[in-house]
Amino acid sequence: MLKRYQHDIRIAVESILANKLKSILTALGIIFGVAAVISMLAIGKGAQQEILDQIKMVGVNNILISPIVQEKGTETEEGEKQLNKFSRGLTLLDVDAIRSSIPAVKRISPEISYNSTIVLNGMRYSAKLVGVANDYFDLYNLPLSQGMFFNDYQEEYGIQVCIIGANIRAKFFSQLDPLGQYIKFDNVWLKVIGVLEKTNVSLTGFEEQGVNVYNDNIYIPIKTMLMRYQNRALVNTKLATQATSVSVFGGGMHMSRVVVSSSDASTSAETNYNQLDKIVVQVQETEQLTPTTEVLSRMMLRRHSNVKDFEITVPELLLKQQQRTKDIFNIVLGAIASISLIVGGIGIMNIMFASVMERIKEIGTRMAIGAKKMDIVVQFLSEAVLISVTGGFIGVFFGIILAVAIQEIAGITTIVSLFSIVVAFGVSAAVGVIFGYSPAKRASERDPIESLRYE
Repeated sequence: MLKRYQHDIRIAVESILANKLKSILTALGIIFGVAAVISMLAIGKGAQQEILDQIKMVGVNNILISPIVQEKGTETEEGEKQLNKFSRGLTLLDVDAIRSSIPAVKRISPEISYNSTIVLNGMRYSAKLVGVANDYFDLYNLPLSQGMFFNDYQEEYGIQVCIIGANIRAKFFSQLDPLGQYIKFDNVWLKVIGVLEKTNVSLTGFEEQGVNVYNDNIYIPIKTMLMRYQNRALVNTKLATQATSVSVFGGGMHMSRVVVSSSDASTSAETNYNQLDKIVVQVQETEQLTPTTEVLSRMMLRRHSNVKDFEITVPELLLKQQQRTKDIFNIVLGAIASISLIVGGIGIMNIMFASVMERIKEIGTRMAIGAKKMDIVVQFLSEAVLISVTGGFIGVFFGIILAVAIQEIAGITTIVSLFSIVVAFGVSAAVGVIFGYSPAKRASERDPIESLRYE
């Protein structure tokens, strides 16, 4: 079939080469349309991947319980009434109660953050110390690149060991194995027993919801944090004694060894009386997120004497809501980009109609010497398809470049997929066939005698 119409296709190629400028201008609509479709789909694919990575990093099926800390002088009338009801805030007792009372809980970890400076061999580096339980690393999908996690003995007795982030390792231990080395955080020496893998996932906007910059953190057992650095429950002891006979201390900890930071104690008494900064709870199944959140809310209210001094958030649901919003936005962008292809197709059809009118005598001459209607259709249809396909190739090239440029200049993650290239190129070829057929058919239906007489 191709061999039969080879001569017609060659005539179409010669016509395109003879009118280079017109052919390029005709193809511009297709070029811009294909480039727009590929770059827009790349933005959508990048956004989708970023959301999936973020969901993985904030933890699948995680629920965050955070304290509500009112600044001094900002209490409302309702807040003052609630303060008259004493609440111990978030404590390890809450963690134990949640673990033992809610069957849907798969993992749970308390969290306390403490900002200060690391000192090693005269080098100083600002970092965050995070006290956690071993489950924390499974909750947030934090694998080790080397070393080991905390063992039961280290967790139970608050041993001075730590797991460091990738940036801490690069800063202090670039030339030697960090395992077994000691670093000084504040005034306490910590032995390095593990190093986390580096993560490049951006989590902007979720830092206040318990999502940390893992690469810059140092992790220690929760009881090490309470014994060596910070235990705000001690600041609250006087209030607890006055308000309730229930002891705020529990868990079998050796409180005689607790050290309260002097810089933190002065402000904690006025603002933050919570022993913990976060409680991270993971449920077995996604379907259990909403009912477990409701149960947690009622349980925590009861334990905190009906004082609403905490908030419960589900980062995964927030991210999925954000993903749905981005999906709608990406569909709109894709639709707008697709319009460019349609406009490009209309441009091809207009130019081909004009080309038919310019070459009426040529059509009449070919038909007079024996060319059939199908030969004329193939000639003009080939011309339209070649323009659109060539424009498609160029558009794919510019689309990939545009996607890379958007990522570099705007800082937006873009992923060019083979699917987007195939779709955009396929549509460009289809546009050439669909919008080129009508002019080609019109050319083939002209009367040869009238065409030869046409001036």
